[in-house]
Amino acid sequence: MRDTDTGRIPAYHERTKHRLERYAAGPETLDWSAQPDPFRTFEGTDRILLPLQADRLDTSYPDLHRPDAVPPRALTLDSVGLLLELSLALSAWKEYGPDRWSLRCNPSSGNLHPTEGYVVCQNLEGLDDGIYHYLSRDHALERRARATAAPPGSPSRLLLGLSSIHWREAWKYGERGFRYCQLDTGHAIGALRYAAAALGWGLRQVDTADADTIARLLGLDRAGDFLGAEAEEAELLLEVVIGQAAPPALPVFADLDWAGKANVLDPHPMYHWPVIDEVADASRGPLETTPPPPETDYPPRADLPAVAAAAVIRQRRSAQRFDRRFELARTDFYALLDALLVRPGVPWDVWNHPPALHPVLFVHRVTGLAPGLYALPRSRDAETKLRAVLRPDFAWTKPSDCPPHLPLFLLAEGSCVPLARTIACHQAIAADSAFALGMLAEFEDILSIAPWRYRQLHWQAGLLGQVLYLEAEARRLRGTGIGCYFDDAFHELLGLSGKAFQSLYHFTVGQPLDDPRITTEAPYPRNRA
Repeated sequence: MRDTDTGRIPAYHERTKHRLERYAAGPETLDWSAQPDPFRTFEGTDRILLPLQADRLDTSYPDLHRPDAVPPRALTLDSVGLLLELSLALSAWKEYGPDRWSLRCNPSSGNLHPTEGYVVCQNLEGLDDGIYHYLSRDHALERRARATAAPPGSPSRLLLGLSSIHWREAWKYGERGFRYCQLDTGHAIGALRYAAAALGWGLRQVDTADADTIARLLGLDRAGDFLGAEAEEAELLLEVVIGQAAPPALPVFADLDWAGKANVLDPHPMYHWPVIDEVADASRGPLETTPPPPETDYPPRADLPAVAAAAVIRQRRSAQRFDRRFELARTDFYALLDALLVRPGVPWDVWNHPPALHPVLFVHRVTGLAPGLYALPRSRDAETKLRAVLRPDFAWTKPSDCPPHLPLFLLAEGSCVPLARTIACHQAIAADSAFALGMLAEFEDILSIAPWRYRQLHWQAGLLGQVLYLEAEARRLRGTGIGCYFDDAFHELLGLSGKAFQSLYHFTVGQPLDDPRITTEAPYPRNRA
């Protein structure tokens, strides 16, 4: 890592903050009729249509969180299709007047979807060895590279690559778009982990591959294949684990026959944001050794809603409006927060780094709980650190009926509805919900040692958001990720100075109000099972 990168990443973060007196640099106008194509395709590739099977999956949502509750499926073309159907696929089409747009299982800032998925496989039944791009529009694999078949008896392997197309977010959000790409990567990690659990599989990050290695493996460094088209930034590589797996290692292909040219998403871009390329270059980290999973002593989660896993995953939506009269049951509120504590198992076993993000909550309407500002330190060290830097007059009292293991603390009592709305860029969704929160990241200490972990902090924030989305849906509630907020106004409210903690993501949960004028259609026109 170059010495200059230590300063470039914090400088980018500071530069891209929204402030009460001005927003971060972005386009002055948007022509929605000229929105970039939401689907990356590769012309000249063979396409393999995948079966649609989620309707027949009998895994329950509680099963995802119970060790060995789901017998592992074999690695086959069908199971790969089901994994993708529950993670990166379309979940619905929406229509309002002349407008039609798709939703996906993995959330995205502005529904712009910069995250692309790739499949790398060896010795899978029904699928030739090689590298494939996943086309969510058609629920199909595009064969980017065919490999020489592995020798008979070789172990079956399935890896999943994620990349980002920065222009998708920058088109709407300008310089702040890099942040949103990283949050979306975190959501995709979570979506893939839940989907893998529904098939009885584990999932782990392949830390023996840096960004350049992943780019070479996925063909993202093949400049000729992206001539005139928007580039893709390699993010990370994940491997499906069944049983006792060998240490992570990259597959070795004897030969690869590449095919396909990337489509142009936006033929007439009106802006360019060089700082995004600069922070992307500065945040590509070296190889890391996976740390051991953090030790925790939280009790197993209880009273998980007995609903179908596939239904929860595919009905996930971002609420556009909330019922401001709704009061959230206190038991549901505690359960939602309990889901954010790191335990062995789903989804935290895909993430071995200690918890570095800690919610601060604006509690509006929770039955029997005083409205006010609350904190949820997700580690004992974090509680000590937060007490040292937050306002000295905060109360730090625990609600009387809060579960003993849940580290929830009341900081200040009183209505914070106007504050929540103002800090979330004046958005009503932060005030009309049952509660909203901002995720404070341990920032300065982590980046001073490993600046490239700027991406990983956002991934962890996106993973927390994915947990909240699914936990809310399982309880017939709805969440909304909030990327637009006034960074330093939130810090000042809490008494934070300096850069020890920085807010990376906001979120809100409540009872949604649906717009009956918007119609919903199935994600795919017919069943291909």
